[in-house]
Amino acid sequence: MKVENGVRVFAGIMILISVLVAWLVSEWWLLFTAFIGINLIQSAFTGFCPAAMILKLFGMEE
Repeated sequence: MKVENGVRVFAGIMILISVLVAWLVSEWWLLFTAFIGINLIQSAFTGFCPAAMILKLFGMEE
């Protein structure tokens, strides 16, 4: 799996987890969902993505 696909999988998992926690615990967890969305948008414009950097450190291929 390439880094770009890994970022998408990671973001999707984090969004699903945050929505589940918001449903079960507190609606404030939806702020985490918004943070993920904002981070995806800014990475599309700037090319800076912390998740991609972490996945590269773990040996995922570019």
